[in-house]
Amino acid sequence: MLLLAAPAGAWQPVEGAMLTRWGREVAPDNAWPQYPRPQMSRPEWTNLNGLWDYAIRGKDAADAPSAWDGQILVPYAVESALSGVGKLLETEQTLWYQRTFDYKPQQGRKLLLNFEAVDYAATVMVNGKQVGRHVGGNLPFSFDITSAVSPGENTLVVRVTDATGGYQLRGKQRLDPKGIWYTRVSGIHQSVWLEPVPDRHIESLKIDTHASKGEIAVTAKTGDDKCRVEVTAMLDGKAVATAVGEGRVILPIPDAKPWSPNSPTLYDLKVKLLDAEGQALDEVSSYAGIRTLGKERDADGNLRFTLNGEPIFHWGPLDQGWWPDGLLTPPSDEATRWEIGWLKKAGFNMIRKHIKVEPRRYYHHCDKLGMLVWQDQVSAMPDPKSPAWTRMAPNPEDADWPAEAHQQYMTELQQMVDTLGNSPAIAVWVPFNEAWGQHNTIEVGEWLSKHDPSRPVNVASGGNFWPVGQVADHHNYPSPDFPLADPRFEDYIKVVGEFGGHGWPVKGHLWKEDSRNWGYGGLPKSLQEYRQRYRKTLGELAELKKKGIAAGVYTQTTDVEGEINGLMTYDREEVKIPAGRLKKIHSVLWE
Repeated sequence: MLLLAAPAGAWQPVEGAMLTRWGREVAPDNAWPQYPRPQMSRPEWTNLNGLWDYAIRGKDAADAPSAWDGQILVPYAVESALSGVGKLLETEQTLWYQRTFDYKPQQGRKLLLNFEAVDYAATVMVNGKQVGRHVGGNLPFSFDITSAVSPGENTLVVRVTDATGGYQLRGKQRLDPKGIWYTRVSGIHQSVWLEPVPDRHIESLKIDTHASKGEIAVTAKTGDDKCRVEVTAMLDGKAVATAVGEGRVILPIPDAKPWSPNSPTLYDLKVKLLDAEGQALDEVSSYAGIRTLGKERDADGNLRFTLNGEPIFHWGPLDQGWWPDGLLTPPSDEATRWEIGWLKKAGFNMIRKHIKVEPRRYYHHCDKLGMLVWQDQVSAMPDPKSPAWTRMAPNPEDADWPAEAHQQYMTELQQMVDTLGNSPAIAVWVPFNEAWGQHNTIEVGEWLSKHDPSRPVNVASGGNFWPVGQVADHHNYPSPDFPLADPRFEDYIKVVGEFGGHGWPVKGHLWKEDSRNWGYGGLPKSLQEYRQRYRKTLGELAELKKKGIAAGVYTQTTDVEGEINGLMTYDREEVKIPAGRLKKIHSVLWE
């Protein structure tokens, strides 16, 4: 890996901002230096994170600025403290970026420019030539820039607009953040990188596994029907299976070890693209966890989740994935790994990733540590085009979006599923939450169940409930609850997708000391009362589990801005209930 970082200059985080311990370690030469795509990696790449020039101009500005406002630390959004800028991008403005990079042509090789996420509409130019445009703020995209680059120094310019409104999928971002809505994020907010690839190369991988058969299946997209693919699976550095074929290559694994939260075994994969003579044209590294998700009825007739043919209760926190210094961008890869590990130590086996798509390395850590993930689709809330929230009531309303807006929603949904679908950790897809932008629900649920039949679909966490997918999900604060007597839910896995939300303010660790710092059910009078409330609601969940509830999601991992209902503070410095104590409290769920 080659790191191209601009000179550090006078960069520093925004003065007076709340920083995490990892944020305090960030510098222009160490901003997210890790390879961004763990399940299809190549050794040769160039990291473009670091200091870029930036400018904010009017929305109609079509040409790059002749002068720049200063420098910004990529990959942190312009609004964040770690960007070094800390400015809000208004809807009538355009955000510009510029940096240079060196290029040495290689015969028979192309150069790809990769963006892990840019919010929201990005136009990319190399040496004054437009190389591509992308719409959507949460997922990776790339452009072949071979025809635009020249030997030596090249100039990269990115133009970004971000309305943070209407039908745009934006999650918890708001122009006026308060309550459960948070500070907007604009521009580049995940890694940017260059990758040279052979003219004939592997474009993507699709990995499927089957636990009872002990199989790994790999489908490589190559754009070349004349090529074959060789796949080798390894465990502990030793090859255990190799297969060669066209299209979908199946590897039977001897004495296959299944992946689970208790035993997160991963098989390393080497995938080679072969020409007609058997010579390797391209090679990538990947990995797979052999596991099968399913459902079955218990002795009382209630549907339960299964993993590798065994029932498993999904228990995890609602996780917003927001950080005080990076906002949607974690301050570092180490920060994400620490937080997932802490939740594992606390006795959780699942995380509901709420209305956010994380960097791909986040899911890599979940795969390695053994943490199931419920993955939400990022939502829009185009008032008045969101239906009334009627939760689990019969005959709900459903919004009807304009065709173009719905198509963009489906495009981003498919990109999310295809981008993250190889992760063994992802156990449930959640297209909608609490009627936020909920529309065409039956169509969306049926499409998703067909597009990825290997995972359950929880079509609308918290309702509005429609008879599609495999899960019926009720939200209730602060105590967990579910309409168990309603026969409409008999053929669905019944879950409590949100509950709890007990708040406790920790002075010196609040986003804003003088704001409305709140939690569900009013604030307790003491830390002891806060902990008693938590224990009480866990006991209530345990009783619901006996009656047929198959999963529970507690709100939430951390405080976020004015929400102080986290198990730890927003800066991750103060833990309200130690991990060991939480694990003991959670043991009531396994009795």
